[in-house]
Amino acid sequence: MHNPACFAEAGETIDTQKPLRVVPWHADSVAATLTAFDTSPEGLDTAEVLRRLALHGYNRMPEGEGRSALSRFLAQFNNVLIHVLLAAAAVTALLGHWVDAAVILLVVLVNAVIGFIQEGRAERALEAISAMISAQASVMRDGKRHTIKAEELVPGDIVLLEAGDRVPADLRLLRARSLRIDEGILTGESVPVEKGTSRIGADAALGDRTCMAFSGSLVVAGQGAGVVTGTGAGTEIGRITSLLGEVETLATPLVRQMDQFARMLTGAILAVSVAVFGIAVAVHGMPWGDAFMAVVGLAVAAIPEGLPAVMTITLAIGVQRMAARNAIIRRLPAVETLGSVSVICSDKTGTLTRNEMMVQTVVTSDGRFEVTGSGYAPEGGFLLDGTRASVEDRTSLAEVVRGSCLCNDASLRRTEAGWSVNGDPMEGALVSLAMKAGMDPHELRSRFGRLDEIPFDAQHRFMASLHHLPEGGAVLYVKGAPERVIAMCGREHASSGERPLDAGWWTAQADAAARQGQRVLGIAAKRLPQVPSKPLAFADVDDGLTMLGLLGLIDPPRDEALVAVRECQSAGIRVKMITGDHAATAAAIAGMLGIRGSDGRALTGADLDRMSESEFQSVVRDVSVFARTSPEHKLRIVQALQHDRAIVVMTGDGVNDAPSLKQADVGVAMGRKGTEVAKEAAGMVLADDNFASIVAAVHEGRTVHDNLKKVISWTLPTNGGVALAIITAMLLGLTLPIAPVQILWINMITAATLGLTLAYEPPEPDVMRRPPRRVDEPILSRFLVWRIVLVSVLFVVAVSGMFAWAIRRGLPIEEARTIVVNTLVVLEIFYLFSVRFLHAPSLTWHGVVGTRSVLIGVGAVVLAQFAFTYLPPMQVLFHTRAVSLLDGVAIMAAGMILLLILEGEKRLWGRVGGLNPDLKHR
Repeated sequence: MHNPACFAEAGETIDTQKPLRVVPWHADSVAATLTAFDTSPEGLDTAEVLRRLALHGYNRMPEGEGRSALSRFLAQFNNVLIHVLLAAAAVTALLGHWVDAAVILLVVLVNAVIGFIQEGRAERALEAISAMISAQASVMRDGKRHTIKAEELVPGDIVLLEAGDRVPADLRLLRARSLRIDEGILTGESVPVEKGTSRIGADAALGDRTCMAFSGSLVVAGQGAGVVTGTGAGTEIGRITSLLGEVETLATPLVRQMDQFARMLTGAILAVSVAVFGIAVAVHGMPWGDAFMAVVGLAVAAIPEGLPAVMTITLAIGVQRMAARNAIIRRLPAVETLGSVSVICSDKTGTLTRNEMMVQTVVTSDGRFEVTGSGYAPEGGFLLDGTRASVEDRTSLAEVVRGSCLCNDASLRRTEAGWSVNGDPMEGALVSLAMKAGMDPHELRSRFGRLDEIPFDAQHRFMASLHHLPEGGAVLYVKGAPERVIAMCGREHASSGERPLDAGWWTAQADAAARQGQRVLGIAAKRLPQVPSKPLAFADVDDGLTMLGLLGLIDPPRDEALVAVRECQSAGIRVKMITGDHAATAAAIAGMLGIRGSDGRALTGADLDRMSESEFQSVVRDVSVFARTSPEHKLRIVQALQHDRAIVVMTGDGVNDAPSLKQADVGVAMGRKGTEVAKEAAGMVLADDNFASIVAAVHEGRTVHDNLKKVISWTLPTNGGVALAIITAMLLGLTLPIAPVQILWINMITAATLGLTLAYEPPEPDVMRRPPRRVDEPILSRFLVWRIVLVSVLFVVAVSGMFAWAIRRGLPIEEARTIVVNTLVVLEIFYLFSVRFLHAPSLTWHGVVGTRSVLIGVGAVVLAQFAFTYLPPMQVLFHTRAVSLLDGVAIMAAGMILLLILEGEKRLWGRVGGLNPDLKHR
């Protein structure tokens, strides 16, 4: 909220001993504003400054208390899954395997460090906002101009502004001379705002408060002065800081699901262990020491201690893939969340559009010309009724293009990144228009040398320039608001010559262009028989002009954004545009992009403010275009979508976007044109500021989720199979088919090799043809539970059968257990090939050969198992014996049988896919 000490009702005098209330942008007059803040054009005196500084504090962002680095680090261990891992490490250490315990603890430490770093980034977002406040300010105090530190400003100070200054506090303007301010960091608008001193309505949106200059914005032209109405947290940028601090970072779907799974797994392991221990001791008379060690082996088998490490690596691989596609991930869980996205809320300027103005329409008395091309690049031409038009054959078109280039102070330059403008973006678009018409701006301006000018003035709403004509005499060109230029004209130019002005027709043409979301400029001219002897004055251009034409400008959509929006729609992802721009402009761009659900309308922030909470919730669900929005509106829209169980991506580049970027499931900031505040608040940064890169990141996110699902689908059944084999033996009072130390070996060697290979799986062909997965979709889906039970049972049958066969042949217990260990590893290898394609056949050439990572992983495991079985040191360490060739063949046969059974199960699921929700995506 605004600092209450920064406002008072118009005409109410400030009392430095109590807070005050004012809405400065609709104060009745400049005098009323000065009265309200008990100040004057000469400024405050030193004593008053000190009193107000003591009352309101320094003009800087408040620093939060914050937690110490140590407490933030220790908080990373307050997680059930981490507790399970620590328990696994303790159990492993009790078994005497210190190396394995150290590896598990290292995983825990790495996770804690990553979380610690992420929290630090969020705190730096507030520091980035503080850095945007100007270091110095020019003020009037005691009737003299002073340069002071911006942090020493107080409400009531008179601040002087010039081109190039960053506004040091919120100001109610007292004077504005051709003043234009870039407020993109607050509103997202690409065009500087023309400022004046006239009163503005109390319900005016932030971007429409033209008598205000906001802290952190940049003065691009002109001069001005204003009274300080808000400092520090009481400014608009300070209010956004407060919003940013109030937003809680949401847990990602993966984190939420893993927390739930970890709690469930912990309870299940403890319950089963206690029950099995009791039965083994009470029923079968097993010594409690032996029973305890067997239960420890059971716990080690059941806890998937390698799963978090493999999942972290899977996410890291996704980060690398996304970086190659210009999407820089700042927070690791955002990778997986992107795979769940159901709504993308995008800013318009610079993300869906090029952030480069271009003339789209030229209206002359001969008709309406469409201009082709995109952005500042001088590439394109003119179409009249769909047919290419020649500028040489259309004198009316040539005149309006020439006038717009001469009554202009901008220039274009070509860089490695493309064309850019020096000066006002709209004037740069007019220079590009001239170049499209075959004119050389430099040569044109040389030939029609400028003699005098009237700079743009917000009060008169036009710019005028006087040029000499090569054939003698002079010409006056005027460029400005269409209604103002039309009022100054008495005639209009046509290819056949001049004729009386049809003001109604020109007004209708300007209104039609505005309804299409275009910013409209009027161009007029007056020929003078000789160069005036005195300087140009407003009276010289107030009437007697000839209307040349209208120019409709727009920030055009990116070509690749059109494709990306269509791809989102095919993937079941809704795209919503949330912008600070005008409603007509937003609706027009949405129509060009094919954004559905807008019904040709755009709701404004004022519309949203008039709605009840239930109406707001319904509208946010159905409407796709929101215009003239404030930071609060953006934040509420994201929260409403999340309340509707959507996974939301929010894009933005300005300070105004930071709260909603932090609130969203994945905040996406622009890398080139984004502020540091937006980047710090976001989970992902686009290196190319391109909406298409978001869609590419979603593609990679879905691939990552698929691979995570495969990792889980492989890990849990294999762990479950080993655990069930131990449980079966203990419940039946049989000899354990595998020793606890051998269980650790299996967990260590296979999780670090076989499980990891699934992280490198390429995307499946239909990855962007599925709808987003449900928010409430559990990790243990019905299909996965079935798969855990089926594979675990098959593992138990294979292990029990191989162990019994070995014992029946009189083999030593050590050799029988070695056969069991090798059988388990071979079963896991064959199951790996099956799980690579959960719903597609694996018995294909591609399925059998696998990817490079799979072949490397399998090769590493095979070599490790040979060492485990035949090397004397390993035999001593793990109590193993050499295995015969016959047993080796039998072990391979067991793996092949498992694969054939699972392929048959896949085919069955394929026929009754309605039973498996996963198959509905395919």
